[in-house]
Amino acid sequence: MWVVTVFEQNTYRMFEYQTKAEATVCLQGLTNTAMLSYTK
Repeated sequence: MWVVTVFEQNTYRMFEYQTKAEATVCLQGLTNTAMLSYTK
């Protein structure tokens, strides 16, 4: 599972994706600081 963590001013949001391609599409549309990670 791929996880995109988006950091905002005082909080963060996490989005789960099945494929790296889906997660990458999400990252491309963001303007905030974000991190892509993989977990089993």
